[in-house]
Amino acid sequence: MNQAKHVLVAGANGTTGRQIINLLKDSSDYQPIAMVRKQDQVDYFQQQNVSTVLADLEDDVSQAVKGSDKVIFAAGSKGKNLIAVDQEGAKRLIDAAQEAGVEKFVMLSSMGADNPAISDELEDYLRAKQSADDHLRVSQLDYSIIRPGMLTNNEGNNHIELSPQLNKQGEIPRADVAKTLVAALDRNVLPKQIVEILSGDVAIDEAVKSV
Repeated sequence: MNQAKHVLVAGANGTTGRQIINLLKDSSDYQPIAMVRKQDQVDYFQQQNVSTVLADLEDDVSQAVKGSDKVIFAAGSKGKNLIAVDQEGAKRLIDAAQEAGVEKFVMLSSMGADNPAISDELEDYLRAKQSADDHLRVSQLDYSIIRPGMLTNNEGNNHIELSPQLNKQGEIPRADVAKTLVAALDRNVLPKQIVEILSGDVAIDEAVKSV
């Protein structure tokens, strides 16, 4: 029987991050490690029997990735600290993951990160995401970059539309984004690929193998 792979989740305490942790916790293939910034968040995850690591994306994160086989980056500053967290924090974790020999890095990005000027309102956010994505793309890591449309808290239905370029806008429940990110942890799923996802009618497990 395969030993469960350790997956570090940056942004574990976020709305999407908690869903990712729950999916990993219920999986026989993976064991989550919640990367959090505050002690009360450590307590929350330890009560759920989830391993934790205390680390700040604005600081050295090299210790955080030690012992992790894979990484999901689902952190975000909600617009408060785009450069330090969403951009440079992501790059810091990418570099640390590469140094630690992590098998795969799955990045939660955003639709529009390939063309930040598309949105006046979100341009700074999309530029930060683009910079982080580009840093991952030129790293030595195996990666998948997932770019969802607008996130909703609707119930997921386990079905998406996925393509390198969807050429349209739309929404997708966080639950389905979380499932897509976890599916992308598999080394054979979306290797070195950047894809956009929206709600659709193809089962997630099938959709991620269609590219």
